Amino acid sequence: MSLAESASSVSGAFDSIPIIDIGHASTAEERAALARQIRDACVNVGFFYIRNHGIPEETIDKVLSAMKAYFSLPLETKMKSKLYHRQGAHFRGYEPLLDSNIDPANRGDLYEGFVIGWEDLVPKEDDGKNTNDDTTIPPNLWPSEPAGLRDAFINYYHAAFGVGKVLHRLFALALDLPETYFDEKLKRCPIMRGLHYPPQTGPEDDRIVGIGAHSDFECFTILWQEPGVQALQVLNSKRQWINATPIPGTLVINIGDLLSRWTNDIFRSTVHRAINRSGVRRYSIPLFIGADPHVEVEPLPSCVSPERPAKYEAINSGEYVRKRLQEMYQRSLNA
Repeated sequence: MSLAESASSVSGAFDSIPIIDIGHASTAEERAALARQIRDACVNVGFFYIRNHGIPEETIDKVLSAMKAYFSLPLETKMKSKLYHRQGAHFRGYEPLLDSNIDPANRGDLYEGFVIGWEDLVPKEDDGKNTNDDTTIPPNLWPSEPAGLRDAFINYYHAAFGVGKVLHRLFALALDLPETYFDEKLKRCPIMRGLHYPPQTGPEDDRIVGIGAHSDFECFTILWQEPGVQALQVLNSKRQWINATPIPGTLVINIGDLLSRWTNDIFRSTVHRAINRSGVRRYSIPLFIGADPHVEVEPLPSCVSPERPAKYEAINSGEYVRKRLQEMYQRSLNA
């Protein structure tokens, strides 16, 4: 069955999220089998868990500890030294509570975050700065406290990006493309957010939630969520919210709008939200993997047929994501 044919029979009425073990991907046969599972998950749900992803537990523990220490600091400390993410053109740094509003029907998103992009794992010794040789990559903004935050964030970032490189090759196989198809298109641009969601204490119908209903902008997201704290929910075609329950040892993967557009809507970019009514603080780390800014995105030949003609014109990846980010933050000013 072709990709277009497989998508035509999908109902989207899922009631659970599949779990895929990616620990065995050393042979072509193993990768082909994984690609079939991933295709099924992306076409039918748009979300899946992965186990045996390879990120060391110590790496996760250190970044979680750093997040807890940072977000416990006073607001004035987190906002000082030009760390506020709107002060630059690339939204790096600190995001305070209610600073974004991703769902136009809501009044704000009840989370705070710390946002970084690509940076070398080890700073260059010749200049003493934590910057990159490529001047087209915006520099990160680092607070002076807590100690060790940069190392914890960057170590997790690179580990998760390594998972992303495995996944985008599996996505290529799932789309009947050469395994290396995305290698030169998804090289260097992940954005990572360390997020803190306070417990949601307002009324059930309050228009302020952890993060409102939305689909992600980029190609795909790799999400670590703290075990034992339920918040993430995924919307199916019956308008039912399905819990994406944290499962220890797993990451959550979801398709974003850019990859959905690239696949002519064969891969599903599914609406989701986070509402933390657990009574305790929730921490999560999404890594958003998108196409490099220069890449032109248009429906892939394997996703187009006479019965399913191309739905989208070509767009520039960088311009598309910038526009979506500006819309999200502008809504918070108008809410």
